[in-house]
Amino acid sequence: MLRGFRDFVMRGNVIGLAVAVVLAGAFGAVITSFVSDVLTPLLGIFGLPNFDELTFTVGDAVVRYGLFLNALIGFVLVAAAIYFVVVRPIERAKGEAAVTTKPCTECTSDIPLAAKRCPFCTQPQFNA
Repeated sequence: MLRGFRDFVMRGNVIGLAVAVVLAGAFGAVITSFVSDVLTPLLGIFGLPNFDELTFTVGDAVVRYGLFLNALIGFVLVAAAIYFVVVRPIERAKGEAAVTTKPCTECTSDIPLAAKRCPFCTQPQFNA
């Protein structure tokens, strides 16, 4: 029983997933700190107030929509930080992807560049 568990845990995908979870937690802390300690204070430059106190009352219930607005602004800032700090640099580092397909001359499906016949419509393909 323990041998099977050990084999399961020692598989590459389980260990890779565990490492990814730990790194994601650490990366999340870095992004959260960047947003709360750098980007959010910069919002004061634009005159955006703190919305914590915005509420309205319906019967006995107090709806704190200001907290929702703060969370929404925080989400947009986190998404922007991840996009501009992580996604864009990785896309630039990868460069342009090599072209590996071409459109079929008859049905316009994507087919491999070396294809002699379209696998979808069986139309012969002539390389130009």
